[in-house]
Amino acid sequence: MRFKFILCILIIFSSCRNEKDAQKPVEETQGKAVEITLAVGFTIKEFKNYSLVTVKTPWPDADNGFTYLLSQKGANLPKSITYDQKVEIPVQEIVVTSTTHIPALEALGVEDKLTGFPGLDFISSEKTRKRINSGAVQELGQNENINTEVLIDLSPDLVMGFAINGQNRSLENIKKTGIPVVFNADWMEKNPLGKAEWIKFIGAFFNKTAAASEVFREIEKNYNEAKTIAASAEKQPTVIGGSMYKDQWFMPYGNSWQAKFIADANANYLYSETEGNGSIALSFENVLEKAEDADFWVSTGQFTSYHQLINTSRHYQKFKAVQNKKVYSVSLSKGETGGAIYFELGPQRPDLVLKDLIGIFHPNLLTNHKQLFFKPLEQ
Repeated sequence: MRFKFILCILIIFSSCRNEKDAQKPVEETQGKAVEITLAVGFTIKEFKNYSLVTVKTPWPDADNGFTYLLSQKGANLPKSITYDQKVEIPVQEIVVTSTTHIPALEALGVEDKLTGFPGLDFISSEKTRKRINSGAVQELGQNENINTEVLIDLSPDLVMGFAINGQNRSLENIKKTGIPVVFNADWMEKNPLGKAEWIKFIGAFFNKTAAASEVFREIEKNYNEAKTIAASAEKQPTVIGGSMYKDQWFMPYGNSWQAKFIADANANYLYSETEGNGSIALSFENVLEKAEDADFWVSTGQFTSYHQLINTSRHYQKFKAVQNKKVYSVSLSKGETGGAIYFELGPQRPDLVLKDLIGIFHPNLLTNHKQLFFKPLEQ
């Protein structure tokens, strides 16, 4: 009897100790960094049952970045861990606020997790439009004024937003409801492939970093192969970009991602020596003096025809590119409801953008390529 009593005491003690150990937070160990090769704006470090995702600069001139804790359900977490937002993964329902996030969701096979979006008409993807038309994706109003009542009813696991500064009132109000909000800063990358690599950021919230890495490797491979083909061209045409707004011509800086595309397509961007953020503002006279004889003019804003272009200003006729009908726009390729395909798919598929430009500048090199984004202005 005495032996049985002691045995019972030992079993109870052992059970209590095991229960205590199970509830004890684990000690933080050295995580494994996910390889990020070209994007400079985020990092991912994976641990046994959680990940830490850091967005270094969520918007221009941000004082601080954000660290997101991505935790598997029921995971024991370290006591010492610090973070700005916790998200349970894999995410089952998500709201995104930029069309650039849509292609990444589709490439990862998680487009069915999208439940809401502000400005549904901007979405061009045929696959996601089918879900919108079936009522599976709800309209949330405007990006800077998201309908929080509809959002709360949806109760998504995550809202993925972006911000041009730290004053996004809509996202701040959403955070107050308890719905997790994270910032995606893919738009700040200056390397086209760096933008595309943010698919790894999105993949982390769905336990799909490995799949995201594979998607990116294929895009990078295609891009570099196209770049090599472009380098074989014997001539390097001259190119300008941008367009007039009111009294100023907004031209991409030479260190911008747009200029990087032109350089990789083996063309001479006439403002390649300039550096800055956004676009450089120039007078019409300045551009005419420097670029009157440019061979090509690409990315002409909202212009879709020469008639529209010249009606806006007859001075455009002074440019050689206009005279020779070598002006190309991304505004001619639109989705079912009028959204520009380029602004949605282009950041995720820089390989296709580069092939478009190579097809324009060196038409003899990619004879089988069909223009997807950049198309010549109509008459």
